[in-house]
Amino acid sequence: MGGMSPDGTGRVTRINGPLVEVQGLPGLSMLEVLALGNERIAAQAVSISGSRATLQAYEYTGGLRAGDVAEPTGRQLSALLGPGLLGRVFDGLLRPLSTAPLWLSADRQAATDDPAVLDERWLFRPTARLGDDVGPGAVLGVVAGAGAVEFRVLVPPGLHGTVHWLAEGSVRAADPAARVGDTDVPLAQPWPVHRPRPFRERLAGAVPLHTGQRVLDLLFPLPRGSAAAVPGGFGTGKTLLLQQIAKYSDADVIIYVGCGERGNEMSDVLDGLSQLEDERTGGRLIDRTVIIANTSNMPMMAREVCIDTGVTVAEFFRDMGYDAVVIADSTSRWAEALREFANRNGDLPAEEGYPANLASELASFYERAGRVRTLGGPTASVTVIGAVSPPGGDMSEPVTTGTQRFVRSLWLLDRELAYSRHYPAVSWRGSFARDAEELGRWHADQGDPGWIGRRARAQLLLADADRVAALAEIIGAGSLPGHEQMVLLGARLLRDGVLVQNALSRNDGYCSAAKGAALLQAVLDTVQACQDLVGRGVPPARIEEMDFTPLLRLREDTGPDDADGAARGGADFLRTLQELA
Repeated sequence: MGGMSPDGTGRVTRINGPLVEVQGLPGLSMLEVLALGNERIAAQAVSISGSRATLQAYEYTGGLRAGDVAEPTGRQLSALLGPGLLGRVFDGLLRPLSTAPLWLSADRQAATDDPAVLDERWLFRPTARLGDDVGPGAVLGVVAGAGAVEFRVLVPPGLHGTVHWLAEGSVRAADPAARVGDTDVPLAQPWPVHRPRPFRERLAGAVPLHTGQRVLDLLFPLPRGSAAAVPGGFGTGKTLLLQQIAKYSDADVIIYVGCGERGNEMSDVLDGLSQLEDERTGGRLIDRTVIIANTSNMPMMAREVCIDTGVTVAEFFRDMGYDAVVIADSTSRWAEALREFANRNGDLPAEEGYPANLASELASFYERAGRVRTLGGPTASVTVIGAVSPPGGDMSEPVTTGTQRFVRSLWLLDRELAYSRHYPAVSWRGSFARDAEELGRWHADQGDPGWIGRRARAQLLLADADRVAALAEIIGAGSLPGHEQMVLLGARLLRDGVLVQNALSRNDGYCSAAKGAALLQAVLDTVQACQDLVGRGVPPARIEEMDFTPLLRLREDTGPDDADGAARGGADFLRTLQELA
């Protein structure tokens, strides 16, 4: 069995869960995909020694036996990128799952190279002309009915030449849509998921990604093309927050990756996106969403590749000129898959058993985010948001601490806030946004020079309230000076009137940037008015007896985009408050 068999295949010699050893393949290359056994289980070469190789299997290896055939495919693990991605559900290898709306069991026969996938026909309309000289990223045509955003067929990276032929009308996914030089360009094109797609240049400057969640947009904003992490223990609301971002962020395309999470959570995501109306198009929000589901009951090692698959799909739509957001829930389950395979392979474990290359793996994932000028010229972006689920809520564990090194925004979820029913439970103590000043300059250029000042005042108020609250626990709030009592009052108004957001409310589940700014300004003006009243000698107790409900209800009583209504309500309450003077 030491040499290659006449038909160019090798043989399986050892199986240990997802780790498979084969021999008889002296010409095998690193990261090459092999098909194992009668079921043609997909596995990737991760270690080669002569004619022996260690493989990482991405499917359940039950039934695979020593002596089974290992057939090289000659290619790396690739995703088939083409029409038919939007509005559908795939597994970690980008193979279509069952078309039943909430059924998440993988169908091995529905692989990306299955005729049922490649034979699907699409209506292609060329936009280029015969004789055009085109280069990488140039638009050759568009495909109708491929989702809520226009699907553009591009010249692949590395291809230059003259357009000699263009299809028109009904075209199969596997068939050429154009011929550039001597090369046919099919509708659907494979791309290795571990290799980032090329672009022309990274762009400086920051443009905000509006999430529709006030605590994020006002205090811890995220630029397009950046990376954020959402660490939090069990029950702190990670999945719900990510679902809200998927529903309401102003990205063009959403790629939602369920990595090792429970199947019922993925069902909730599917159900919510299917029923929610997309205000941009008037259709369903899921029609501009790609869902990659690798739930906890699916093969573990597919988790290792599913987030790379998600970023590859995002880069594909980025190259068309769109702003894409990748939401990975959760990267901790992905890291657990890395740990399991490393342990089975006998690698030297590092902290808490994770492999020594955990930091570099995290970096390679988050660094695929970016706002770029594509090969075709448009400005587009990939934004990455990853959830982290530290065991027992331990924020000092390796995945959490390693992730913080590579992200620009951290949205730390606080257990105490969650248990007090304050949602989103984003902690203003442990969260950060490294690009806030640069985004403040963007807001100033867009006509809102007060944005950075409002944010600073809100953060200062929350920090002062934390300091004063510690003192109040010792001597009692009534013994504090009047202005410090107003600090505690102001922080409560800020938390309950601005930072809290009801995901189930039609008016409050989403908040426009203008309405969020108006609500924050109303609270800050009220806090300043309270401080002025105390300075004029009005007793703090008299101010606290005021009914602040009209101010706190503004977030619910005004529509998601009703900034003027929020501003009027704040001004009306301020006039009522000033009558105490």
